[in-house]
Amino acid sequence: MNSTESGSTLAQYDAGDIAWTLTSTALVWLMIPGIGYFYSGMARSKNALSLIMLSCCSIAVVSFQWFLFGYSLAFSKSGGKIIGNFENAFFRGVLDQPSIGNPKIPDLVFMIFQCMFAALTPALAIGAAAERGRIVPTLVFIFLWSTFVYDFIACWTWSSNGWSFVMGGLDFAGGTPVHISSGAAALAYAIVLGKRSGDQKDFRPHSMSNVVIGTCFIWFGWFGFNGGSALSANLRAAMACVVTNLAASVGGITWVLLDYRHERKLSVLGFCSGAVAGLVAITPASGFVGPPASVAIGFLGAVACNMAVRLKVYLKYDDAFDVFAVHGVGGIVGNILTGIFAQASIAGLDGVTVINGGWLDGNWIQVGYQLADSTAGLSWSFVVTYIILVIMNKIPGLTLRADPSQEHTGLDIAELGEACYGHLDHKTVNTSIEVGEANSGVVSIGSSGEQKV
Repeated sequence: MNSTESGSTLAQYDAGDIAWTLTSTALVWLMIPGIGYFYSGMARSKNALSLIMLSCCSIAVVSFQWFLFGYSLAFSKSGGKIIGNFENAFFRGVLDQPSIGNPKIPDLVFMIFQCMFAALTPALAIGAAAERGRIVPTLVFIFLWSTFVYDFIACWTWSSNGWSFVMGGLDFAGGTPVHISSGAAALAYAIVLGKRSGDQKDFRPHSMSNVVIGTCFIWFGWFGFNGGSALSANLRAAMACVVTNLAASVGGITWVLLDYRHERKLSVLGFCSGAVAGLVAITPASGFVGPPASVAIGFLGAVACNMAVRLKVYLKYDDAFDVFAVHGVGGIVGNILTGIFAQASIAGLDGVTVINGGWLDGNWIQVGYQLADSTAGLSWSFVVTYIILVIMNKIPGLTLRADPSQEHTGLDIAELGEACYGHLDHKTVNTSIEVGEANSGVVSIGSSGEQKV
C-alpha cells in the first residue's frame, strides 16, 4: 500500500470510536487482576499470592498466543464456520485495514480489544483448580485451552463467517465464548483434579477486603467489557453501560436477600457474588436490551446462580470458587433471556445493526438459536478441556495436581517461594531482652523471627 492509499484508509476512521475502544481495552485488562484479587480473597492465605499471579500470567501467556496465531484462528477474514486460518499469524496484515467488528476502527484496535477477552476467559476457568493445581502445568493449560477451546468458540460466535453468527445467534459481549466456556472448563478441571484435601470447614475466604477490591475492579472494568463491545462511542454503547450497572446492582441485592433468609445476616460475599452473577447474565444481552429487561435479567441470573451453587454438593465435585455455578449457569441463563428480551430498537441505537429481535419482537425462533449456541459452547468446552487435562496428566512434568505436602504447605511457599503476607510467628519471638539492651532503643526483627537489637 502506498502512502496515498494509506492516508485515505486512515481518514475513514472515527477518532472517538478508536478512543472508546482503546479505553475499553484498558478497562477489560483491569478486570483480570481483579479476578485474581477476587479469587485470592476467597482462598486460604497460604494460596493467595499464587492466584493473583496466575491471573496476571494469563495476560502474558494469552497475549503471546494471540500474537502467534490466536487472533488469526478466531477472526481471520477468510476463515471457516468452525475455525479461522493462519492468514493473520504473527499479526501479519493486522494494521490499518478496517476491522470486521466496525469499519470505523482499524484492525489493530479491534485485535488488542479482543485480546483482553481472550486473556480474561482462562483466568476465570482456573479458579476451579485453586489451592491444588500446580502453577507451571496451569500456564501450559492456558495456552492449549485458548487454542483449542476459546479460539474455536470465539470464531463461531463473533467471526462474520462463524456458524452461530451466520445462524443468527445473539451474543453481544461473550455469554458463550467467555462465560459458558470458562464455566464448563472449570467443571472439567474440578472433576479431573478431585477435591481439595482437608476439612471443608477450613475452606473459608481469608480476606473479604480482597474479595471486595476484586469485585470493584471487575464491576468497573465491565463497563469496558460490555460498553466497549459496541466498538463505537454511540448511544448503544451508553445503553450497554446502563443495563450492565443495573443488572449488577439488582443481582447483588437479590443474592443478599436470598442468603439473608438462612442466617438473618447481610453477607458481603453474597453481595459480591450476586453482582458478578448479574454482570455475567447481562453480558450476552447488553447490546440488545433496555433497562426494564436488565432488571429481570439481573434478578433471574442471581437466583439461578445462587441455586446452582448447591450443585457441587449433590454432584460431589470441588469447584473452589463456584465458577461453573456463576459463569456457566449465569451465561446459559443470560443467553436464553437474550432470546426473550432482545429488541431490534435497542440494537439499532448504533444506527447500523439490524436484527429480528427476540420474543418481545415476535421472533420466536431466537430462543432456539440461543439454546443451540449455548449447548454447543458448553459441550465443546467441557469435552475438549477434559481431553486436554487427561493428556497433560499423563505427561511427565505436567502433572496437574500438587503433591500432598505442597498442598498442605500452600502453593505460595511450595511453588513460588514467597508468601502473600509477612506474618510474624509470635511463638518464635525472643522476648528476653536485657534491660540494658532494651534501653538502647534500637530493635529490629530478624529473618528468623527473633528480635534483634
